[in-house]
Order: sequence, then structure tokens, then C-alpha cells
Amino acid sequence: MSTPEPTLSAEIFPDRQLSSLSCMLALLIAVISWFALSAQTDITIDRVLVRGMTVLDGVERLTSYLTNLTILLSAVSFSALALRNSNPISSFFRKPQVITAVVAYMIFVGIAYNVLLRQLWQPTGFRALVNESLHTVTPLLSMVYWIFFVPRFQPSLKKSLLWLIYPMSYLFITLWRGGMSGFYPYPFINVNELGYPHVLLNATGLVAGFLVLMGLLIFINESGKTLLLRR
Repeated sequence: MSTPEPTLSAEIFPDRQLSSLSCMLALLIAVISWFALSAQTDITIDRVLVRGMTVLDGVERLTSYLTNLTILLSAVSFSALALRNSNPISSFFRKPQVITAVVAYMIFVGIAYNVLLRQLWQPTGFRALVNESLHTVTPLLSMVYWIFFVPRFQPSLKKSLLWLIYPMSYLFITLWRGGMSGFYPYPFINVNELGYPHVLLNATGLVAGFLVLMGLLIFINESGKTLLLRR
């Protein structure tokens, strides 16, 4: 059997603490993710009911947003990491390249919101707490988890390209749903306002940004973690 790749945390924490610390952080991320998703679900459904729509309309509206789908993915994956069961789901998310992809999605959502959308509205009170949990807290904590507890892996072009399935599927499905319903969740992909040429240009920029993020994480995995481990 091959020796597992070291993690940065192995150089900092004693072995007996390593497992408990990684589980505690994974559990914290999972709890915040489930809280944010539950709260956002309640807010969204209440909002559509006030407008005379149905609960199903609320669920449809909820799943229109990449943020909500990604926080669900975060909740499931970090719950699996925290519980450390031997079932196929836990085994799947314990694969370094899989959890790296999840962390990439979370970081991308956080960057996209804070760069493109934060200035569009300023929530207060409980909504501000939910908003920051979705777009700032969980992305940052997931990045910390990845740096300290996810082992280095040997990347391959084929497996790395699989990371694109989730964001590209979201884009195509969202444009298809928007064409049928007239609702687009984000202003930069609103075909009604911008037209398809402008939306496709924006989408190309977003995909390019995600590819840069992918490349950065792979570079850190290959070089950055190695440098840190050697210190």
C-alpha cells in the first residue's frame, strides 16, 4: 500500500488531536451550512407565499440560485466528513479531489457574490447573518479545512475537468428554466435584460474565472502545500 500524503495539520498538531480537530471543523462547517440553508429556505418560501405563490414555487425559486445549491452540497459533504461513516457517501467525499472540488465551488460562490452582487442589497438583522453565513463564513472555513486537513493529491486533467460538470450544468439548466419562466436569478445572466450575446459573454467570463480558481487550487496542492510542509 502507498503511504498517504501528509497534510499541513500533521506538521502542527499531535497525531492524537488531528482526527478530532478535523472532525470538529467539518462539523462546524456542516452545522453552519445546514443553518444557512434552513433559514434561507424559510425566508424564500415566506416571501413567495406573501406574493400569492405556492410552496412549490418557493422550492423552485430556492433551487434557482447557485448559492443555495452549493450550500446544500457543503452541508452534505462536510456532514459526511464529520461523521466519518463507512458508507459510500462518506467515502466519496473523503476523496481529496472531490472535497477540493466542493471547496472550489464554495470559494467561487463567495467571490462572485462579494465582487458582483454585494453592492446590490444590504440585508440587516437575521437576514444579514444568513447572508454572511452563505457567502463569507462557509467559504472561508472550507478553505481553512482544505489547507489544513485535505491531503495532497495527484491531479489529472480528466478528473479536474469533471469539476466543470456542476457549474456548467447549473448554467445550462438556469438558462433553460429562465427561457420557460422568464425568471433569471442573477442580473448578469438575465436574458430578458441583456440578451443572449451579452449573457453568454458574461457566462464565459465566469467560467474563465472558475478555471483560474481551479488552477490556483491545483497549484497550491502541488506546490504551495509542499512548501508549507517543508518549513
